[in-house]
Amino acid sequence: MSRRPATRNPGALRHRPDCLSSADRHNVDRVRPLAFLGALVMACSSLAAHAGAPRDGDVFTNPAGSRPWPGPDVTLPFFARKTWTSLVGRDGAAPRVPYDRAAMLENPSLTWIGHSTFLVRMDGVTFLTDPIFSERASPVSFAGPKRLLPPGVPLDALPPIDFVTLSHDHYDHTDLASIEALARHGTRFVAGLEMGDLVRAAGGDVVELDWGESVQMGAVRVHCVPAQHFSGRSVVGNGRRLWAGWVVEGPTRRFYHAGDTGYFDGFRALRERFGQIDVAALPIGAYEPAEIMRFVHLDPEEAVRAALDLGARHTVAMHWGTFDLTDEPPDEPPRRFRAAAEAAHLGPDRAWVLAVGETRRW
Repeated sequence: MSRRPATRNPGALRHRPDCLSSADRHNVDRVRPLAFLGALVMACSSLAAHAGAPRDGDVFTNPAGSRPWPGPDVTLPFFARKTWTSLVGRDGAAPRVPYDRAAMLENPSLTWIGHSTFLVRMDGVTFLTDPIFSERASPVSFAGPKRLLPPGVPLDALPPIDFVTLSHDHYDHTDLASIEALARHGTRFVAGLEMGDLVRAAGGDVVELDWGESVQMGAVRVHCVPAQHFSGRSVVGNGRRLWAGWVVEGPTRRFYHAGDTGYFDGFRALRERFGQIDVAALPIGAYEPAEIMRFVHLDPEEAVRAALDLGARHTVAMHWGTFDLTDEPPDEPPRRFRAAAEAAHLGPDRAWVLAVGETRRW
């Protein structure tokens, strides 16, 4: 990241303490410790914001430690079940409505394309989150989790995209075919550290950031923030690309995309750092079996808890009803999310469950 060079103050020599009267020198001596304390607080705040993701050698880790992993009596039956459901399919897709192009182009607006993919317009910029338009979230086209319903907006119907955020390298969040299609139109990408190899291989231009770093994109600033998850696109090399959430901060709005994450104290930290988030996109699905998923995915009740920690004006549910990834029925997450939100006195005006293709003003 570039840093602004220090600037000199031409009048500094005229105000040196040794050129002052004894009374003025006494006042300077009283103020100097306070100035030092203020500078120290600012420096500590800056260090906290830019501390970066922890590592163990060349592998990124979570502040909460390693992900608990159950034994083969839990994992093997789970993988067998998911292999079977990827072949035969299950019902439970999210509802879908025809997209409204006029509404989609309003600013600010939010359109759910499906899974963790949103089209967001705010403060004069247009961006996508974790775009996946492919039929499967998989390294191959003939197997793996298949879409339960088409994208809410086709790729060729999108308006010009200023940039894309990528939360981590899993196939349902970093889809190379979608990246390649967007890159052909000159779209820029913002991703975590070590994600650049995937984007560049698909022809894209990427800015890689660590937790606590940010980049200016037009009128908004894109902040890379912590998440509690993991990375890896095969059985080897896990953890070598950084996972993250994103706060997009503009002159009038703040939008937060959590990516994939388990519940952790980072939500309260975001509120302390950024103030009120206008819209928080939080995952509510992929939570069963809990022995495997709890550390890295929110369940619906934890998503509501995270929304309360954030103090967000609005929370929009994502990561459900598009790909059948885990054991819970695909249409269960929104029912539990609505019930938990109502219990927490978050009505439908604050806790949003959109249909795929739906646009909401904010």
